[in-house]
Amino acid sequence: MSRLPFLLGIALILWIPVAGCGTDSGKDADSSSADATNIPFDKEGTLAVMTEGTADTVVTIDIEIAESDSAQTRGMMQRESFPDETSGMLFPFADEQPRYFHMSNTPIALDIIFIDADSTIVSISKYTRPYSDELIESGVPAQYVLETPAGFSDTYGLVAGDRVRWTRTDDA
Repeated sequence: MSRLPFLLGIALILWIPVAGCGTDSGKDADSSSADATNIPFDKEGTLAVMTEGTADTVVTIDIEIAESDSAQTRGMMQRESFPDETSGMLFPFADEQPRYFHMSNTPIALDIIFIDADSTIVSISKYTRPYSDELIESGVPAQYVLETPAGFSDTYGLVAGDRVRWTRTDDA
């Protein structure tokens, strides 16, 4: 009988870190379930990518900005497409730290581009696997994350060291 409290304490200690590992904070959990495939793209700004060491713009895309906790939790989950190959979703975070994403409930492959506080691309995860629970890590601290259609980075030759500049549209 005296081992039961000890074992329960060990189980609690092991459970607490695991419970905090998910990216879903539990907010708006039901909002992602009903026919979410028709979620419209909401153009809230533009983002330009410049070649490393130059001011030459490689590509400019329309972006939806995922700022709220629920928007960041949902991301591209349950969306079946972007409007076109030159659109993406930007996740601006309050601080720079290692970032972890997953593809749960995301039916399309993505390129996930990690960007530091100085607007420099620090790493790129290409052709992520739809519906995967595998963690996609930035590997280094990032303050922004850009999700684009799979192949975007290869199409435009993006590499770590390239820079980005983003602005909000006037009506966003």
